[in-house]
Amino acid sequence: MKADLLALAAIALWGSLAPLGVRLAHIPPFLLTGLGLLVGSVIALPLARFRLSRWKVPLSTLMVGIYGLFGFHFLLFMALRNAPAVEANLINYLWPLGMVVMAPLILKGVALHGRHIVAALIGFAGAAIAILGRSGSTFAGDGFHSGYAIALASAFVWASYSLLTRRLPAFPTAAVGGFAAASGLLSLLCHALLEPSIVLSTQDWMLIIVLGLGPLGGAFFLWDAAIKLGDTRRIGLLAFATPILSTVLLLITTGQPLQWNVAIAATLVVGAAVWGSR
Repeated sequence: MKADLLALAAIALWGSLAPLGVRLAHIPPFLLTGLGLLVGSVIALPLARFRLSRWKVPLSTLMVGIYGLFGFHFLLFMALRNAPAVEANLINYLWPLGMVVMAPLILKGVALHGRHIVAALIGFAGAAIAILGRSGSTFAGDGFHSGYAIALASAFVWASYSLLTRRLPAFPTAAVGGFAAASGLLSLLCHALLEPSIVLSTQDWMLIIVLGLGPLGGAFFLWDAAIKLGDTRRIGLLAFATPILSTVLLLITTGQPLQWNVAIAATLVVGAAVWGSR
């Protein structure tokens, strides 16, 4: 139960990413991610009792952390540059399905039953209805975009990272601050190489701090703690709630009415999570 609550808290923070992203859409994505991750890394200081030595982990552990946090965001942004945003985002949300399906391949003692696969597919259907129903977009007629493959790679990275953290030698959740700091610096390097420079306003900085403390910071610490404690298959099913919550918050903050697809998507995801967790 504690693991589920931690995962749901992380999902709630990730749900706020879309509304914040709309407010900060004028900021180049690598700059926004880099600054957000650096702000988020500061959360580790009180967790580590302000001792940076608690960030110290074996090099292999640090590389897995960078693979997850930086690799996921890098591939996602590249996908959004090379494919329609809605479809790329939907493919990216295959990562909870990946967590469910890959759990037995990466984690010892974890079995995969038919209900897990069916529940994950139902959960993904809910995510698809939430995303495509909001935009009115479909894949038909779009043709193939290289960004689709990149989006699939981003989904694989986050799913595998989430599972691999269970295979690594034990490390404190505070060490995620080191993952975030290193990934943030790499994101800023990508900004310097790939994006135009921009002057940030005071309001931009305030929202970036919120972004860093929430979906690009606090969520990662909560997620790490949840993965360490809980059943990764059940947590993967719960994660399908992210696009639904994101859609609801986006509609509320932009003053748009809630749509039919949100209720159907929520029913599918909740039903899949409950049934698949039995």
